[in-house]
Amino acid sequence: MTMVKDIDVRGMQHCETTALGVLLRHEGVDLSEPMLFGLGSGLSFVYWDSKSMGFPFLGGRVKPFELTRNLAAALGLELRVEETTSPRKAWQNVVAPIDAGRPVGLQLDSYHLDYFTTKVHFGGHIVAMYGYDEQDAYLVDTDSQGGSVSTSLASLAIARAERGPMTAKHRSFTITAPSGLTSPQDRIIPAIKTCADAFLNPPIANLGHRGIEKTAKQVPKWLQRSGNPQADLPRTAILMERAGTGGALFRNLYRDFLAECAQLIDSNHLRTGHSLYTEAATLWTQVAELVARAGESGEAKNLTRAGSILHELSRIERDAMRALSLI
Repeated sequence: MTMVKDIDVRGMQHCETTALGVLLRHEGVDLSEPMLFGLGSGLSFVYWDSKSMGFPFLGGRVKPFELTRNLAAALGLELRVEETTSPRKAWQNVVAPIDAGRPVGLQLDSYHLDYFTTKVHFGGHIVAMYGYDEQDAYLVDTDSQGGSVSTSLASLAIARAERGPMTAKHRSFTITAPSGLTSPQDRIIPAIKTCADAFLNPPIANLGHRGIEKTAKQVPKWLQRSGNPQADLPRTAILMERAGTGGALFRNLYRDFLAECAQLIDSNHLRTGHSLYTEAATLWTQVAELVARAGESGEAKNLTRAGSILHELSRIERDAMRALSLI
């Protein structure tokens, strides 16, 4: 068995921030999950649907791995990324740093992991790996998936090799913190402004506040859009609320990030943004509850109400980001 020593296996709420937390704590950098998410300009929104999709996808964050790249750039971290189409080379890219005493981040499809409780294909899942033996890999995942977990080497190989939406070619990565690490406090305002600008000025109508508005128009049609609303709608509601795909989880993280920032920076614009995201997080929970209720009952009035709240959410989040852009 090969294990990296002195690993803090704390799981968090979101997969990418969980992995980043493991890698950074091993480098002596311990930041809260909201701070990791906020400094990585992680908040976003996307509504995605196509004829090839069984049901629309809602995303509440930037695309997978963008948060990691953003955070590394903001703090001046050395981010080394490996990708390959060769499973053999991919495994070498993982064991080499672990053998040298360094944990590794992996992007993979969570569907194939032995311990994963929600069997839905998601190629943008990220975990930290800190050890292996002849049969198993030892990982850190989110709290909801068990925190410190293991999966067979065979399942890990399949998960890393999966191809499809949001997947990467056996992506693995390591992080090194320089001795003169940029102060996180110095990067708060630039990170907030970057996030606000992208949210307020999306290139297409599926993204940012325009994406939430589009969702408001589409949600009332979801009973007709789904071939199996009793399954699709409750599952979407769970993903919204607990996985953050368009729902409260990421709004909760950003709310808490802004609260943490308000302890460090005196700004009325920051306090306004925090107040509005506090309101938004609560409303997203209501939307998820209404979507679940619609699937269980088949009553369209729940989706009509959810659409009305989403219209309001588009306005609230737009106003929040406008205030934050003025910090």
